[in-house]
Amino acid sequence: MENENVILFPKWKKTLEEESLLALKEKRYEEALHKLDQLLDYQVNNHEIVIGKLICLMELDRYEDAQVLSEELLKHRNENYYHYVHIYLTILFQTNQYKKLMEQVDYELDNVSVPQQMKEQFQQLYDMSEKMNVEIKEEKHTEYISELLEAVNEQNHVKQWRSVEKLRKINTIPSIKATEALLTESFVHPVIKTAIFKWLQDSECNENIRIHKLEMQVEVKPNQVSDIHSHATFKQILLLINKIELKNPTLYQLMETLLYRYIYVRYPIMPSSEHVKHIAIALTNIGEAYLGMEHLPDNELDPDILRYQDEIKLCETLYLSIIEE
Repeated sequence: MENENVILFPKWKKTLEEESLLALKEKRYEEALHKLDQLLDYQVNNHEIVIGKLICLMELDRYEDAQVLSEELLKHRNENYYHYVHIYLTILFQTNQYKKLMEQVDYELDNVSVPQQMKEQFQQLYDMSEKMNVEIKEEKHTEYISELLEAVNEQNHVKQWRSVEKLRKINTIPSIKATEALLTESFVHPVIKTAIFKWLQDSECNENIRIHKLEMQVEVKPNQVSDIHSHATFKQILLLINKIELKNPTLYQLMETLLYRYIYVRYPIMPSSEHVKHIAIALTNIGEAYLGMEHLPDNELDPDILRYQDEIKLCETLYLSIIEE
């Protein structure tokens, strides 16, 4: 710090302290903050000065700065630690960071040394945050569902995707009836259906759900379907193309991307394990063509390989039409 080796004369220090605290008392927060910062620049960082700065920042609606300062203070567990925790929790509550507040309270209450009075105050803040968190989640759920239905009516696929992703982020429970209706409608984009299905997985849905996409259909329990990267079919195909990684890392990376997008668009309707070799060859041929390498012309390909090649290209187009990368 610029002034850390400069001595602040006791008389000037006392004057600055008195003036800053008087300005704070009279609610002249900008002036108080300026003087408190001067003291802190000279390493006068006692509890009263630090608390004064936090109050000024909060009163001036500079909550982000107050939060950063509080988080820095919490790194040092001194005698004022729990006072700083209380201020930090207040900042989180005032800025609607309810989940973060609850996590911090959980962390603090695991510590047996928390004073009883502080425990009660922390618990009160936790209970209020829990209630507010539920209310906000319900409000957002209603808002995002309305957005989704509006986007479906407008056939706005990108808006549908964003609405489903927002619903997933707030961890709400989807309506089985409503989501299944979307999963079986022909006009709903296959990428959107994948996002909806993953939302059902997030909520650990254990009911049989029907999905129609790409002229195929299946009925599955979302909680019993492996994630894409963990799915046996995905792993089988990845194993078959793995040998290319050492020979041509660029080609392999492209093929891996094509494979993920292909499976994502189809998911949870997976290709038959009997056809994984055909898919691996199709991926290789597409990748080589994209990179301008020598590859087999379509008229020399097995009909099954050609079919998968066309399907992979279609899924690539569908994926990129919705998901921004």
